[in-house]
Amino acid sequence: MSQKKNKKVLITGAGGYIGSITTYTFLKKGYEVVAVDNFSRGYREPVSFLQKKFGENKLRFYEADLNNNIDSVFEKEKDISVVVHFAAFCLVNESMEDPFRYFNNNFFGSVRLLEAIQKNGVKNIVFSSTCATYGNAEYLPINEKHPQNPSNPYGESKLLVEKAIKWLGKLQGLNYFIFRYFNVCGASDDGLIGDSKKPSALLVQNAVKGALNISEFSLTCPHVDTKDSTPIRDYVNVVDLAEAHLLAVEYLLKNEGQEIVNLGTGKGNSVLEIIKKVEKVTGHKFDIKRSEARKGEDKELVADIRKAKKILNWKPKRTIEDSILSLVKWYKKHPNGWSK
Repeated sequence: MSQKKNKKVLITGAGGYIGSITTYTFLKKGYEVVAVDNFSRGYREPVSFLQKKFGENKLRFYEADLNNNIDSVFEKEKDISVVVHFAAFCLVNESMEDPFRYFNNNFFGSVRLLEAIQKNGVKNIVFSSTCATYGNAEYLPINEKHPQNPSNPYGESKLLVEKAIKWLGKLQGLNYFIFRYFNVCGASDDGLIGDSKKPSALLVQNAVKGALNISEFSLTCPHVDTKDSTPIRDYVNVVDLAEAHLLAVEYLLKNEGQEIVNLGTGKGNSVLEIIKKVEKVTGHKFDIKRSEARKGEDKELVADIRKAKKILNWKPKRTIEDSILSLVKWYKKHPNGWSK
């Protein structure tokens, strides 16, 4: 057995959309995973499903809140080598309406986690950040040196965590990868695990549900100054994203490092272009309706992903059409997502 397969990784937010698919990805590669979630937004079902599939010796999960007593997990799981930190609230519009919720959960919860990491001698973390830390693009594509001027409290809460991690890197030698995601879409390739947000704020997911007549679909984006008046985003497949985390963990198990890296595709699509792709793949024609526009949305965000290729030899493998097909598989099996 290789050294890599003897390593133990703690994943926070393991019951969430990206967290559960990343947990699945690590387990398939032979890792031992300690899963943590308070299940306020995540779901027990995907974690239980994966535990049955891979066994309790490969996956153990703890219901714990980062703002309470995360130390107890580290006391029981002594040999954690890397923490992969997903746990966060991530709805831009909600953060505009209730900013304190986002600072309390995303920032203070992460500080408690960082304290536990330091106290228990863990030297490596991979952090789920966001392109929302950049704010409105001053140039495109956006590289990691782009100014960070968040347009909403969600992005600001993630930026504060980035700063805390960087300080711990300087002062205490914490090794880290900070991943700034662009827009995430898709389900696991086999359609076994996917997004269950109720409601989801993610365009591709909502459009597929609309195409399958699971829920009514309407546009929630503001009118912006683009070619078709809808925002342009960089849509990256969730499994490609999970595989980047796997590469980052493998890097940190072999090297010391402190890196900030964008994860996207390097290409942008408008909201209406995505709807046309969903129509083509599913054969469903949308009667496009509009509902109340979300607040705090930026006009155009497209990633420069050259650094991910250079450092991790990572590049996206899956197309938007692949993401749509995986979501069709997922929602046909779970039209309402996980139930609990």
